[in-house]
Amino acid sequence: MASVIGYTFFVIIIMMTLLLLGTTTTHGAAAPPYGYGNNNIINVIKFGAKPDGKTDSTEQFKMAWNSACTSIRPATIYVPKGRYLLKYTNFRGPCKNNKVTFIINGTLVAPYDYNELANSGGFWILFNHVDNLIVIGGNLDAQGSAFWDCRRSGKNCPVGARSMTFNWVNNLVISGITSINSQLSHIVINTCNNVTVKNVRIIAPDQSPNTDGIHVEHSKWVNITGTTIQTGDDCISIGDATFNLFMDQIKCGPGHGISIGSLAKEMEEEGVANVSLRNAIFYGSHNGMRIKSWARASKGFVRNILFQDITMFNVQNPIIIDQNYCPNNQGCPGQSSGIEISEVTYKNIHGSSATSEAVTFDCSASNPCQGIKLHDINLTYNNKPATSSCNNIRGTTSGTLVLQSCL
Repeated sequence: MASVIGYTFFVIIIMMTLLLLGTTTTHGAAAPPYGYGNNNIINVIKFGAKPDGKTDSTEQFKMAWNSACTSIRPATIYVPKGRYLLKYTNFRGPCKNNKVTFIINGTLVAPYDYNELANSGGFWILFNHVDNLIVIGGNLDAQGSAFWDCRRSGKNCPVGARSMTFNWVNNLVISGITSINSQLSHIVINTCNNVTVKNVRIIAPDQSPNTDGIHVEHSKWVNITGTTIQTGDDCISIGDATFNLFMDQIKCGPGHGISIGSLAKEMEEEGVANVSLRNAIFYGSHNGMRIKSWARASKGFVRNILFQDITMFNVQNPIIIDQNYCPNNQGCPGQSSGIEISEVTYKNIHGSSATSEAVTFDCSASNPCQGIKLHDINLTYNNKPATSSCNNIRGTTSGTLVLQSCL
């Protein structure tokens, strides 16, 4: 608990400093606020980066990162206004000073030719083995439309690239980023601890394939707040080994909702626990809150989940548990899911469903869902109470229900 309190204080001090300090100019653009109360500011322009959106600035950004990461003082990398063309970039640590701030005042642009990222291992911008990292402001433009067209055509396409990935990063703040048209997932948080994501905006067409907004896996103590996501896949997807994830003030749609899973991809999975979503709004999304697993043997689990104070506007599946997940009916062994789902609470969920069945609980025959709670649910279809369906579930209802409940 002490470490969590200390980290919260750390974040507050940083954000106050970024707001209050520094107003001078550098290379004709507003200079960044001073990072951790220091003036060790590293401007990418000094290393030759060109803000024209055409000149490859990858090596110049790497040089700026190396300067910041090898400095014995906390450092701030500053990206002035303009468009900067970047190919695959790995910002790797650990860093000597253990404190790096990355302030983006412009736009980072991926190559339009998706083959330029074909050998990147699935990454565009990667932060790797860094502690006490802050990434603030600016835009990411992955120019993913040509890649989506390739995928739709059935041609032999590269695997694709995630826009911004954080691997093994502890004490991380991501604030004010706008990510546009990622080839695949926009932001990935993998094997990270103590993460704050706030005031992020994610934009991609509703038919863009596999463009998850934020994906979290193998991570602990992650907070996502004040975020708006419009995309072609899950607004937020939650993978295996995610614990203590707290989401608040989320706007989702279009997209596939907020999903735990898909799980049961492997037999050895650590599960998902202590996840909450509060004060969310879903606009015309395919799903609202979804828990999904393949019908396969697995040691995984989902437990202690809270969905509270949620508004739905014309959502196709506002509440769904699907333990027979099988996209395109491919690779499905026809088994029963080993994922154990328990203690999931839906509280004060209201709004309109785009289908007559607003609540679907399709749980595992061998591991029925346990402890499912519906409290104060008001979901309508064509101004009438929506219906629900239940398979292999044990749960309770309470409060006011405007829903034809199957529990």
